[in-house]
Amino acid sequence: MYSFSPILIALSLIAPGDKTPPRKAQQFTTAINSDLRITKTNELSFVPNAQPLETEPTVFIDKKRSFQTMVGIGGAITDASAEVFAKLSASKQKELLDAYYDKNKGIGYNLLRTHINSCDFSSDTYTYVKDNDKSLSTFDIAHDEKYRIPMIKRALTTAGGKLTTYVSPWSPPAWMKDNNNMMQGGKLKEEYKQAWANYYIKFIRAYEKQQIPIWGLSVQNEPMAKQRWESCIFTAEEERDFIKKYLGPTLKKEGMSTKKLIAWDHNRDLIYQRASTILGDPEAAQYVWGIGFHWYETWTGSAMQFNNVKQVNQAFPDKQLIFTEGCKEKFSMDSIGHWSLGERYGLSMINDFNNGTAAWTDWNILLDEKGGPNHANNLCFAPIHADLTSDKLIYTNAYYYLGHFSKFIAAGAKRIATASTRDILETTAFTNPDGKTVVVVMNRTDKDLNYQLWVEGQAAKTKSLAHSISTFIID
Repeated sequence: MYSFSPILIALSLIAPGDKTPPRKAQQFTTAINSDLRITKTNELSFVPNAQPLETEPTVFIDKKRSFQTMVGIGGAITDASAEVFAKLSASKQKELLDAYYDKNKGIGYNLLRTHINSCDFSSDTYTYVKDNDKSLSTFDIAHDEKYRIPMIKRALTTAGGKLTTYVSPWSPPAWMKDNNNMMQGGKLKEEYKQAWANYYIKFIRAYEKQQIPIWGLSVQNEPMAKQRWESCIFTAEEERDFIKKYLGPTLKKEGMSTKKLIAWDHNRDLIYQRASTILGDPEAAQYVWGIGFHWYETWTGSAMQFNNVKQVNQAFPDKQLIFTEGCKEKFSMDSIGHWSLGERYGLSMINDFNNGTAAWTDWNILLDEKGGPNHANNLCFAPIHADLTSDKLIYTNAYYYLGHFSKFIAAGAKRIATASTRDILETTAFTNPDGKTVVVVMNRTDKDLNYQLWVEGQAAKTKSLAHSISTFIID
């Protein structure tokens, strides 16, 4: 079950100096082989400890060193998510929306991604215009009004009326491309670049007419992937030139220069080359808010390449980083309870945040018991699956791992410094706008470990269970 008790924490106003009152903290834990699912497991009291020893496993928190500001954490509402949602009973629909978007009952998502035209997680392939309509006079989002727009509106309502929403295209219409196909890569034809730039504007205006405010957009989903589903290739130079000659100026001309434009939107392996090409050009860089990235570089046999994210952050500190998509591929119901699902999220989120990432977006928030629907048979895992044969929601541990961040770290939080004296304690921390400190500690090993949190000369003892993640709220 997804529901949690509301967190009520009194804010202590602590004056600096030798007579600082002891801090307090609450601990919430999710752990393997247990019923712990974002469960309150401990009330901690800090005691003086000016100098921890090497023999004392410790996570240090330094509130004086702050970094990026959190934009939000959330997931994508795709055609697939919306179609599955529409097949659920009314009670299960409400349960799902509360699970993701209610700050008290659920995990408090405040960030949302959706797609322009169809993607692989659509039951059909479609665009919003008739063939060869370069003027876009036939533009119509009626397709999305059946499932996707109603679900997004309900998510917005459940989230209290505000969801930071951005949009991404998988492919222009086939007739705009040199392969005359929305699938299998291909490139945008030169004569349709302005029409395609206008297409984003049409989409944003149509969604905003539906009372769905659009915060930002990415240029192209996975621009280096030739897929058997909707895809379109842009080299770094081609994306740079499309931004500076067409999309950037068009956003400005149409009064949308405040929309956050995201470049790249692909894996960490090539992120530095893409960022340096685009952001190294002042004409293109002026339009770009930040660089988006995915985690699928692992398909090449590589581990997740967090250092590449760090290099972009260091080289272009005036631009933002946003994780735009990640999921576990190759769905199998036999693996739906595997603990590695959640730990992959924890590993990525901790390292992405520690390397400067300001927003983090999961892929589909909901899929069916087969890992779809997906017209290209690219079936994947989601944090929650619906067994439509029994009208049941299946919560994977990925949902809870995501919640250890999204439920507690607010938009506007500032990341602060953390350091662990043991490699098995992976950690990140933020100070929320209300002044409370949120610390996340993950243990991906088979060992329990006693350790302490240390803040400004005070320490509190606790335990990290094997294959667990804990979030601490420190007054």
